[in-house]
Amino acid sequence: MALKGIRVIELAGLAPVPHAGLILADFGANVVRIDRVRQAASMDRLARGKMSVAVNLKKQEGVSVLRKLCKQADVLIEPFRPGVLEKMGLGPKLLLEDNPRLVIARLTGFGQSGKYMNMAGHDINYIATSGVLGMLGRPGEKPHAPHNLLADFAGGGLTCAFGIVAALLERTRSGKGQVIDANMLEGSAYVGSFLWATKDVGLLSQPRGTNLLDGGAPFYDTYETSDGKYMAVGALEPQFYQELIQGLGLADDADFPSQMSRDEWPVMRSKFTQIFATKTRAEWTEIFDGKDACVTPVLTLWEAPDHPHNKERQYFLETERGVIEPGPAPRLTRTPALPSSTAQPGIGQDSVEVLKEAGYSETEITELNAIGAIEIGDSSKL
Repeated sequence: MALKGIRVIELAGLAPVPHAGLILADFGANVVRIDRVRQAASMDRLARGKMSVAVNLKKQEGVSVLRKLCKQADVLIEPFRPGVLEKMGLGPKLLLEDNPRLVIARLTGFGQSGKYMNMAGHDINYIATSGVLGMLGRPGEKPHAPHNLLADFAGGGLTCAFGIVAALLERTRSGKGQVIDANMLEGSAYVGSFLWATKDVGLLSQPRGTNLLDGGAPFYDTYETSDGKYMAVGALEPQFYQELIQGLGLADDADFPSQMSRDEWPVMRSKFTQIFATKTRAEWTEIFDGKDACVTPVLTLWEAPDHPHNKERQYFLETERGVIEPGPAPRLTRTPALPSSTAQPGIGQDSVEVLKEAGYSETEITELNAIGAIEIGDSSKL
């Protein structure tokens, strides 16, 4: 696989850091998650293909274990607020002195500097401060956050993983590692680059929710069907719009408004709403299936894996727990990503194996466990 042989240390966190580690693991990296001791289970569900070592970073002996692991690693991903790693005695300067080839990814909400660097926040706060949230929502209503996808995952985990791969590529030329200041505010703004680039060319010149791509156009929206489900319509181009009109039975209606007649969009939306409500989602799917009208059913997480297209491509995976989840993307032809395991690791299940590989003897591991510097999981035996 593309990242085979890359050794990653991931300090346990939630959402963005595990997502970055998941991407690296799916593409072949050996990812070791450093878990806290004395916890029954992890809340992280993005750990397939990873190993787990439980380390007590409140003990100096535990900090020394992490430092030794970093000496042999290619990448460290940490989720702490700025300065926390330094307070442990493991700041980037020291780690890079130990291992000049180490790539240190510091993934935070607001970044390593600035007024908000030490302030708490969540996805909604980061996209609010980035300017992106202000563009999302229906007209006349408050801004609406699309779950925690934009900052935590698109602007956080995915952008961080890209930064790591870019730094690893650069290392092949310089032989040196570096520090990555990955943060969800700037990451979500970067994901929204198109919004800034088009705000002065007509695509986002109107108030929120009244533009071409934010639900303002009736031919770029969702519509409820007779069975309480929904269809998604994205017929932007004239030729696709004509296919939509044909499918809705409006092709011969001489009084129907023209596509770009903004003043008549409310009339158009009302008509679309009435027509879509006359048939079930399955019936509309059959009408538009395979046609270039850009009309598709809105599927739930439970329905998507069974859609014929997704089944044909065999994209979704079934985990060892019987849970269906997305596979890796994108697909590489020579070195495709493939999770080494779909199981979620138990806390400390790989402590012994990983520490032995790092050069610790069984006696040293036993002593570290006895003083509470590490924790050996049930499946990790000396």
